[in-house]
Amino acid sequence: MKTKFNESTKNRPDGDRLLDASVVIADIPTFIRQLKKETAWDKHDKNSITILKNDKLSVVLVAMHKKAFMYTEKPEHLLNIQVIKGRIRVEANGNIYEAEEEQMISIHEQMPYEIKALSKCVFLLTIIN
Repeated sequence: MKTKFNESTKNRPDGDRLLDASVVIADIPTFIRQLKKETAWDKHDKNSITILKNDKLSVVLVAMHKKAFMYTEKPEHLLNIQVIKGRIRVEANGNIYEAEEEQMISIHEQMPYEIKALSKCVFLLTIIN
């Protein structure tokens, strides 16, 4: 297996970060603190960081301010949303679901969805290719 790193960017200049390897360990509390210290958190309604990315799976840590939302009209992949902090509302397939800390919602591919923050929140978004 080839080890994969991201490259530093203007928003995250502190250097490369491991994205894929035989074993990837993620310090979620450290990533949450990082997201909330970044300018994007202050200027926008959400901020995120990719923790794992390969051809089968992507795991993204997302932090959202209250009332922020994200949606996809034609999702191609299975999604799993695991709430770490706060509360979210998910609208999918014409139904509304809510989840809070330590709860999870999964959405099958081809099902349009919207995720809305009911409070400041943090969740892991897992995308299965």
